Amino acid sequence: MTIEVSAAPTRDAPKLTSGLIALFAFCCGVIVANLYYSQPIIDLIAPDIHLRTETASLIVSLTQIGYAMGLFFLVPLGDLLENRRLMITTMLFAIAGLAIAAVTHHAATFLVISFVIGFSSVAVQILIPLGAHLAPDESRGRVVGTIMSGLLLGILLSRPISSFAADFFGWRFVFAAAAVLMAVVTGVVAWTIPKRQPAHQATYFELIRSLEHLVVTMPVLRHRALYQGLMFAAFSLFWTAVPLELIGHEGLTQTGVAIFALVGAAGATSAPLAGRLADAGYTRRGTYIALTLGILAFLPSIVHPAWGVGSLVVTGVAIDFAVQMNMVLGQREIFSLHAASRNRLNALYMTCIFTGGAIGSSIASALYKHGGWTLTASIAIVFPLLALLHFAAVGSRESAQRSR
Repeated sequence: MTIEVSAAPTRDAPKLTSGLIALFAFCCGVIVANLYYSQPIIDLIAPDIHLRTETASLIVSLTQIGYAMGLFFLVPLGDLLENRRLMITTMLFAIAGLAIAAVTHHAATFLVISFVIGFSSVAVQILIPLGAHLAPDESRGRVVGTIMSGLLLGILLSRPISSFAADFFGWRFVFAAAAVLMAVVTGVVAWTIPKRQPAHQATYFELIRSLEHLVVTMPVLRHRALYQGLMFAAFSLFWTAVPLELIGHEGLTQTGVAIFALVGAAGATSAPLAGRLADAGYTRRGTYIALTLGILAFLPSIVHPAWGVGSLVVTGVAIDFAVQMNMVLGQREIFSLHAASRNRLNALYMTCIFTGGAIGSSIASALYKHGGWTLTASIAIVFPLLALLHFAAVGSRESAQRSR
């Protein structure tokens, strides 16, 4: 089933200036941070809401599952409805969810709200295709890479910010402050982000049914989603489990965990580099580098007891760098497949990614409890290894054909 939904032509299409690109990146960072505030402080949240330690990682995984559901059911609407209004609507629900999370004392309520926060934070994945739509073909990779660097900084900085704030003001302050910040950003989006009204040529249910057609007919989409889903599973597994190791065996405080996570933000530097590689036609080579680095990143962690915190720092920076690089390379490829379907393509791509992330985070606590850090790192390394093996066997040929 093929559904054509093309952008409505406009005589006054906004110019994508460097300032607007920076604004897109900033908004992406703030919105996506909602998914990760809870990650380093689940050991503070769980006892306060009467949640058992072994199920504490459900807070993170339900947030990511909610995000994946929002990607699948809400983001495709970006090919049907006016993009700015759609973003604002979802952001208002995120504000409400964060505010409720800040005051609830019940485990069941907090878990449901975690899902809602994830589900309503998908505005970021409407914003990225909008940036790709406004960008010229020859610089689309650079633009997407720059915007994605804001997204990764939001992911990485949300953890240290959350840890610092929880250490000094309590974990509830984190969610209350996030609600206020989202309210400010919603105002910024309403005031500055340009409108984009696609042409209405399909119903919502036709739009959702067309997702199957895109998956079946576009192998590049399937393969890039698989690689990044596996990479993000390793990423989420690492960042969900590492606070347990740092606090439980290395004796770090929440502030120490925050400093550790802050160092990991260096991985955001790979996004603009990946965008330029893709624009220059080096996607195949860049993917090999990213997937191989994802494997090598965990080798220091496996011998961590002998190397101490330094080995974990190396893993954190390397896995962040590899995941972000592969993400941008994949998005540059899928955004080139069919311009009128960019929101749906991005929805499918990101749904697979965050499903992988939910899997990684959901098994983190159990792996760490039963096998400590060695088992955790050993399982984490399997995900990028599978991605590399598949790319070497199948995906590299398609990338070579699409490269110059």
